[in-house]
Amino acid sequence: MLIDLAVNAEVFTMSAIRPSTNIMLIDADAFFVSCERVFNPKLRARPVVVLSANDGVVIARSKEAKSLIPMGSPLFQYTEIICKYDIAALSSNFELYADQSRRLMGVLNQFSPRGVFR
Repeated sequence: MLIDLAVNAEVFTMSAIRPSTNIMLIDADAFFVSCERVFNPKLRARPVVVLSANDGVVIARSKEAKSLIPMGSPLFQYTEIICKYDIAALSSNFELYADQSRRLMGVLNQFSPRGVFR
């Protein structure tokens, strides 16, 4: 299962819409990077970026990489920074992310009275 997955959760009461209805907003921080780190522990101590399907643009960044490379940046513009800070640049693996997302939803559904996470 996901290790090192930072999840920020907030519960909002929707009493104006429907009494006793709560909505939970869950943000899996740097989800693609977290998925990669599960299967490659050497990445845990390094800044990491995940690239678009054609490896051209940064689509996810670890906490360590956020201050170094902006989201959506073309990778070729940051080759000096990548070398200087030993940033791992990974091709995206959408099958892995979908599988880990399903697993996360399964865990969340264990805590939901109606199993509404998808």
